[in-house]
Amino acid sequence: MPAWIFLIAMLAFPVAEVASIIWMSGLAGWWTLVWLAAAFFGGLALIRFERLAFAPRMLFNLQQGHSPFKALFTSTRLFIAGGLLMFPGLITDVMALVLMVLPGTWRKPPMRRYEAANDEVIEGEFTREREVISERFPRRDI
Repeated sequence: MPAWIFLIAMLAFPVAEVASIIWMSGLAGWWTLVWLAAAFFGGLALIRFERLAFAPRMLFNLQQGHSPFKALFTSTRLFIAGGLLMFPGLITDVMALVLMVLPGTWRKPPMRRYEAANDEVIEGEFTREREVISERFPRRDI
């Protein structure tokens, strides 16, 4: 692919975004600014949430025996969607929404049920031993 086609595409995208903002402001007026601000803060919140949810999602998939690449792919999609929401414009917001609603993004994987190896009950007795109470730190509840 010639480099000039790539250059034209890279220059046309911001122009298309500005044109979409102008078109939307002609339809909605000042609500366009509210939409742009809400999209920015929504993208910021999505990135912050995903930053915190990535490790537990990866651990949960590994514990359930699923591939860690599925969790990595889902987190990457949500990071990219958050970045696209933070970039102002109608086109990037639509792209972000498409990334967020792809099948499997928000669905939890099915829980595995682990059964006992046998149905035997282990019976036993226990006795409670008295704890050693230190003279330096006496307990207040006895």
